Amino acid sequence: MTVIEFKQVHFTYPGEGKESLCGIDLAIEAGSFVAVLGHNGSGKSTLAKHMNAILTPTEGRVLVEGIDTAEEARLLDVRRRVGMVFQNPDNQIVANVVEDDVAFAPENLGVPPEEIRARVDAALKQVGMYELRQHAPHLLSGGQKQRVAIAGVLAMQPDIIVLDEPTAMLDPQGREEVIRTITRLCRENGMTVVLITHHMDECVGADRLVVMSEGRIVADGSPAAVFSQVELMEREGLSVPETTRLLYDLRADGLSLPLDALDTAACADAVAACLSRHSERSEES
Repeated sequence: MTVIEFKQVHFTYPGEGKESLCGIDLAIEAGSFVAVLGHNGSGKSTLAKHMNAILTPTEGRVLVEGIDTAEEARLLDVRRRVGMVFQNPDNQIVANVVEDDVAFAPENLGVPPEEIRARVDAALKQVGMYELRQHAPHLLSGGQKQRVAIAGVLAMQPDIIVLDEPTAMLDPQGREEVIRTITRLCRENGMTVVLITHHMDECVGADRLVVMSEGRIVADGSPAAVFSQVELMEREGLSVPETTRLLYDLRADGLSLPLDALDTAACADAVAACLSRHSERSEES
């Protein structure tokens, strides 16, 4: 089932002559983990902000579970369905105690107090922050703060969570914490997850990878299929996993190797199988 659909979406920021989105057609399926990759200025964050009506199209339509995001009367309905997490967790943390911060959004939605308690506890457990529920957010690490921000969104019980470069301000450990958390939300809880990023390694575990450039979608498929397009990725100023690069270079030297082995073990197996075939042919000749 399609939960977010872009239909020929164009968008231009006021006062700018150049379009930021140029006729986007895109359908996001329920329960999927979709990564959107692109360099700065590619349009990926603009795309994300259309998913919960922070921005609305200059032309075209965005539908969230059938609701047109341009319908002002349905704005709250859209935002209840799509939760947003941004780059800087400090901008989303508003309280002096972790559990109070997570409770803030459902309180503003008018959720009954007893249900808020249950939602807060469940959300904090989902992101692995329940034991720190009474801590001060400013004493947490960057990765922990971002997980609290994610919990605050989860407490609203959205169907879809969109994360706009949530690891951009984090160290490697914090990045790993956040990516592990959002992957678990999709795999174990069945949430639809859209991750906006410029880190190619964060895309490897997604179901689908969408690559953007100059306001257009230039590649769309499984991470293995997209990263196999090494020349395209290089033209867009994007890197590919080291495993893909190794296989690509070995292919250039004449070895018959696939390009879709993203993890180290699969890459090693592919190289070993190729060398074994090469050795057998050498012995036969």
